[in-house]
Amino acid sequence: MTTDTTPYDHPEQLGTPTGSTMANGAAAESDEHSLSLSPNGPLMLHDVHLLDTLAHFNRENIPERKPHAKGSGAFGTFTCTEDITRYTKAAVFQPGATVRTLARFSTVAGELGSPDTWRDVRGFATRFYTEEGNWDLVGNNTPVFFLRDPMKFPHFIRSQKRLADSGLRDGTMQWDFWTNSPESAHQVTYLMGDRGLPSSWRHMNGYGSHTYLMTNAAGEKHWVKFHFHTDQGVENLTNEEAERLAGADSDFHRRDLFEAIEAGEFPSWTLYIQAMPYADAKDYRFNPFDLTKVWPHSDYPLVKVGTFELNENPVNHFAQIEQAAFAPSNVVPGIGFSPDKMLLARVFSYADAHRARVGTNHHQLPVNRPLPSVQERENHLVFDGAMNYQVDPGPTYIPNSMGRGHSAFQGPVPEGWEADGEMVRQAYVLHAEDDDWGQAGALVREVFDDAARDRFVETVAGALDGVREDVLERAFVYWKNVDAQVGARIEQRVRAGAGDPIPGVADDDKAEVREPLPETAGA
Repeated sequence: MTTDTTPYDHPEQLGTPTGSTMANGAAAESDEHSLSLSPNGPLMLHDVHLLDTLAHFNRENIPERKPHAKGSGAFGTFTCTEDITRYTKAAVFQPGATVRTLARFSTVAGELGSPDTWRDVRGFATRFYTEEGNWDLVGNNTPVFFLRDPMKFPHFIRSQKRLADSGLRDGTMQWDFWTNSPESAHQVTYLMGDRGLPSSWRHMNGYGSHTYLMTNAAGEKHWVKFHFHTDQGVENLTNEEAERLAGADSDFHRRDLFEAIEAGEFPSWTLYIQAMPYADAKDYRFNPFDLTKVWPHSDYPLVKVGTFELNENPVNHFAQIEQAAFAPSNVVPGIGFSPDKMLLARVFSYADAHRARVGTNHHQLPVNRPLPSVQERENHLVFDGAMNYQVDPGPTYIPNSMGRGHSAFQGPVPEGWEADGEMVRQAYVLHAEDDDWGQAGALVREVFDDAARDRFVETVAGALDGVREDVLERAFVYWKNVDAQVGARIEQRVRAGAGDPIPGVADDDKAEVREPLPETAGA
């Protein structure tokens, strides 16, 4: 913006001193009229403001995220209300610590303009701006995922997108992938259950999903999982209500979050962890680093940590939400990674996706910068690249004798673990209770009540409508492996035709928001 002391060459054209400026900071002559040779004549190539305006408009979009394209978020605070220093030395988890936060919620499969209320897993990405740097916890509204090996991740996402020829989404390719990947059963059961359609982002839980490592000040280690339990209560939509909202308001969840915060109804979540002693992982009854599994609360109870609240809407959605570059590679002392193969791949791929999507120096954007107190002591050895605006006189190499310090630590790292053996391309070594169907079956039998099972059967049967016969046969086997009775009901429902009613589901019981489900054994 210009000021009262800014000199204008043409004040009569510029109007008030608060008029717009061009990209170089000079006053713009007009934002309404292009420069032309007479009123009816051709436009002039040297109308710099017109060319800048059009050229920038042509480049305003950045590529959308491949998964998690459609979403929104807000800023807030996290307050550590409990003492968990026996698990971690991280400053953010010292009793009474309060830090600024950012959260982004999203759907996984839909593109940028897709409806918020499609049945899908929801992203639940959180950033903590701490005195030790930014810590990002990138998770979902489910405690598990479809895969345990990242080699299949791009293929999974493509199977949920669109056909190569028609450009349409297709149930056959979704079920083709799932039924050829039995490790997906637990997550698909979650997806086809009531929680596949949250009534709002405010009314769903969030999970770090992966297993992380925490170290305390004494160097003691625990494997941990993170759980955000909504303080608003878990509420879900019916299939019919979600479909109606998809047509009536495709931005329903985005609007709900923004308007709630604007009205002062700040949503909050209580953060818990599960903590497994370091040595337990070696002979636990199933692999604790397998992303398709949960840890039963009976083995590792929830430990309360603090309160996560969203209380500040973005001022500019593009700058503060679309350009927000969440990445699990952003960790702080006291929080580290685990042998979870999906996590280790994401440590690279998320940050690299932002380098490609937003730019080489995406970390310099305000929403991605750490706190000013952290910036003051920054000395990262990353230089140049497109859109670099940090003025750094160098030297640009280390070691050097010019006074620029660097780290030269060697030895065991605090947030590390030991491993040995030959290099292999192989699945996880199975523990005593490792299988692909057990936890999915427990979810159906022990967590879903009769009404929830009825809705589940109806939802799966509807999702199988139009699927190619050979894939359909595999889908029936898939669900019978999860639970024989439920699988048989799904087959019967599909074979009978989508118009037949499911016993136990009344016609007048289809448009209400469902009561919260009880927590699963590991949710």
